[in-house]
Amino acid sequence: MNHTGATSPGETGYAKVNGLEMYYEVHAGPEAGAERPLVLLHGGVLTIDLSFSAVLPALARSRRVVAVEFQAHGRTADIDRDISVEGLASDVVALLDELGIQQADLFGFSLGGLTALEVAVRHPERVGRLVLGSTPFTQDGYHDEIRTPDFTSPRMPGQADFEQMSEAYARTAPHPERFQELLAKSTAAATAALPWTPDDLRGLTAPTLLVIGDTDFVRIEHAAEMHRLIPGSELAVLPATTHMQLTRRTSLLLPLLDEFLDAG
Repeated sequence: MNHTGATSPGETGYAKVNGLEMYYEVHAGPEAGAERPLVLLHGGVLTIDLSFSAVLPALARSRRVVAVEFQAHGRTADIDRDISVEGLASDVVALLDELGIQQADLFGFSLGGLTALEVAVRHPERVGRLVLGSTPFTQDGYHDEIRTPDFTSPRMPGQADFEQMSEAYARTAPHPERFQELLAKSTAAATAALPWTPDDLRGLTAPTLLVIGDTDFVRIEHAAEMHRLIPGSELAVLPATTHMQLTRRTSLLLPLLDEFLDAG
């Protein structure tokens, strides 16, 4: 398996969860200890590599990292079920059970961030520290040109981004011909009403880091509202950063992640 800029995972496998054969990888460098693992949850229509290849080698140097691919994404085949935040979160918890992980730190990006937030709200005992990348808690947290897609907006993925998504799917998916189905299902999941209230955020117990780009899908004002609601949370806005660039801004993002994750 080829990770751009990444070392090969030490372990790969498929876990039987909720009717899925869910693909996962485990990465652990020579300095990795026995503390809580870090689970990486990728964005919609993306893969482990497309979301995290820029940061994964550094993150895995001193900790065990588990990266997964959601229903219908990457190497995980689709099943006869809508993609939903609730369903994806249930899959992640079931995977933790299969791997014997009682508690993990979660880093979710975009759709993966929504999934991580759902796990933290519904299963707080399973989450140590929580990193939410480009993650709103209500649909009006997105800019208007994201909710009603305006493909001329600099916030939107460009043609090269969509080509990368299509090529990654063709390379990894069990059924490469189903890319349009993935697009439709992921879009439906990302645009569905989100299941949280302000009280859900006030009740979060996991230390939380919110990260967005200054030219992201998520409004800065909305991220600031989440920062006020989540007790003790931290907020970082990366300059000159679009949605698709967020996890690739290694010089800005990695120091934030290391400091936050190493704090507990």
